[in-house]
Amino acid sequence: MIEPMPVPEPPAPKPSRSKPVTRTASRAPVKGTPVKRKPPDPAKAWAKRLTRTRPGLVPFVLDALATRYGQPVWARVHEPTSELVLTILSQNSADVNAEQAFEGLRARYPGTVNGPGGADNPPTETPPGADERINRPGWGGIGLQAAAAEPDWQAVEHAPIDELVDAIRSGGLAQQKAPRIQSALRTIRELRGDYSLEFLGDMPALAARDWLTAIDGIGRKTASVVLLFSFGTPLMPVDRHVERVSKRIGLMPPKATADEGHEQWLAMLEPDQMYQAHVGIISHGRQTCHARNPLCDSCPIAPRCRYIDRRAP
Repeated sequence: MIEPMPVPEPPAPKPSRSKPVTRTASRAPVKGTPVKRKPPDPAKAWAKRLTRTRPGLVPFVLDALATRYGQPVWARVHEPTSELVLTILSQNSADVNAEQAFEGLRARYPGTVNGPGGADNPPTETPPGADERINRPGWGGIGLQAAAAEPDWQAVEHAPIDELVDAIRSGGLAQQKAPRIQSALRTIRELRGDYSLEFLGDMPALAARDWLTAIDGIGRKTASVVLLFSFGTPLMPVDRHVERVSKRIGLMPPKATADEGHEQWLAMLEPDQMYQAHVGIISHGRQTCHARNPLCDSCPIAPRCRYIDRRAP
């Protein structure tokens, strides 16, 4: 009898050289755990709420204002550094007083017609049209002399403070405004090498506003005024007239601050509506919607004004 051949055992497997798999805990959120969301932009949330609860209000207001006061067309009136100083002078003062203070700067620190030249290089003769005045829409004064030279900003920056206070005294609050003007001019010169703000016209709107508001004493309203009127930059300045009218109509919440109002209006308007809205509303505040005794009977916005009817649509 033939015995079967023995079957050889298979070779033992070689140890694997691959790294052991390390299992990590799953990063998936535990069921029921709330997911953190970015908080909504308050200004955009307000604009959406206004559109939902009072549809068509903004177009209605803009159309009514244009019908009453006309459709403003943007055009530069003052160069931007003059616009900045004039706006500082107008803070908490009547516009006509700010004009007198600005003319005081021109008289005390005269520059050349074509640019700042200093007291050693004043205009040699009175230019034609010296009595003509220029004024921008919505401004409450009588206008500035059109042909007069801009002040010599270098002389203004380095003037003795008492002398500068005396030059702008007619504008009111000269003790506060004189150092503010010098500080702004000094900052611009140190950052840019001169006093020109023309470069701001090439910057995006909010970046240009941020650049100006980084200067001590310049807030969103002043910066927005300078940029809107010097370059047509799509910003909506909210001064006391705009704030009052907006809250009465219901375009701004009753407790909103002016700074919040700037952002709310930016969310409510298209860029090409900013100039029209500002000029129209400020004109309405000066001529019809007065702080005291507003002329509600002749107001073109009366049908939708919450000051007249708390339930106005």
